[in-house]
Amino acid sequence: MKNTLLHLALCLTIPFNLQAQDTIPVSFDEAVRIGISQNLDFQMVSNRQEVLKAEKINAKLSHLPRINMGSTAGRNIGQQFQQVEGELIVTNEIQDYITGNVDVSMPVFNGARRINMTAATRHFAEAGQNEVQRAKEEVMFNVAQQYLQVLLDEQLYNIAVENLENQKKQLEQIEGFVDAGLRTLADLYNQQSEVARLETVALDARIQWETDLWTLAEILQMENNALPKPQAVDVAAFGSDLLALSYPQLYDIALSNRKDLLQQQSLEEANRRLLAVSRAQLYPQINAFFNYSTFSTSFDQRPFRDQFFTIYPQRSFGLRLNIPVFNNFDNRLEVTRSKVDLKNQNLQKRALERQIAQDVKLSYENYRAAIRRDEATKLQLKAAEEAQKAISERFRLGVSNFVDLAQANQQLVTAQSDQAQAKYTLYFQDIIMRYALGILESEGL
Repeated sequence: MKNTLLHLALCLTIPFNLQAQDTIPVSFDEAVRIGISQNLDFQMVSNRQEVLKAEKINAKLSHLPRINMGSTAGRNIGQQFQQVEGELIVTNEIQDYITGNVDVSMPVFNGARRINMTAATRHFAEAGQNEVQRAKEEVMFNVAQQYLQVLLDEQLYNIAVENLENQKKQLEQIEGFVDAGLRTLADLYNQQSEVARLETVALDARIQWETDLWTLAEILQMENNALPKPQAVDVAAFGSDLLALSYPQLYDIALSNRKDLLQQQSLEEANRRLLAVSRAQLYPQINAFFNYSTFSTSFDQRPFRDQFFTIYPQRSFGLRLNIPVFNNFDNRLEVTRSKVDLKNQNLQKRALERQIAQDVKLSYENYRAAIRRDEATKLQLKAAEEAQKAISERFRLGVSNFVDLAQANQQLVTAQSDQAQAKYTLYFQDIIMRYALGILESEGL
């Protein structure tokens, strides 16, 4: 009795909650766009691409010279050293001075460090782009899964409501049969019990529908007072040509299109380039330099312009050779770290290749099983409909008992539910297959 009252209370509150919320019709493509724009993980992955782009630009510009300019203006108070006619005179003076300098440096040879770093950042940028695409597919997959689950829940609820209405009509017929003396009170009570049970079944289906609808709203990050209303998808007219391909052909498609595998391949190549960058530190380096410096002092009474631009400017340029002899094992440590990173990246790529093979195999077999299940449930539904019609007629004529009728009704509802689940499962299996192959697109789903 407590459970019945609880279900009745929920049944009364659910319609009120629905009316209090704004329901927004949403197609699958719109749901995907909303999900992508609102998904936190996808936004964070997209934001990281800004850093990768900046690193790529930085690596390209590293091939150009570095130019730095500086200037200092100051005052010295105290002992000042001046050389006059071969003598060093020390006096307490106040000296105002201004200096300026321009430093230019450019690597001439550094073991192809710049070239490998540029290539590494390019591969990192490519890996980032593939990561964004895979994250987008993952959002699409999650949205599709919940979107279709809500549509299936709605259809299961409609089946439960239709069955409840049919049983209520059956109850009215049995009441007439009892009044006419054609049926016993036991049949009436059994039917009343069955109607009460089906009310609970319909309520549970409604609660499940509402729960999954709220989950979809959470995935789409909708406002607190808004609920999506998914538009129907024609799962009955669905067809796909993926099963016309063999498993090896599907696996080849996955190897060519899986963005996460392409990401791992780019990361592996990037780490290989970084290993070359770390090894470049073991070789001698040659850098070209140019320095221009000048100053002006208050000890010199000549004009500032003459001092700063004519009298005191100095220029120096040349090549600087740096030979690593002993650096406390720092260079060797960097090489070792790069080797380990490359090995670990290779392990991750190989593990992903095995996972892709399993994903494609499982999705392929499940797809074929979904087709067989859909065909079986069609036959199941057709047989259940014929059986229910025959037993209903026999019950009306007084030949069959209530148990046979209740069993036939239950088998019909089960067949209807199984057929609905089979159709949506088959439709979703195509999405799973495309997700496993890396070719999932929102259009046309």
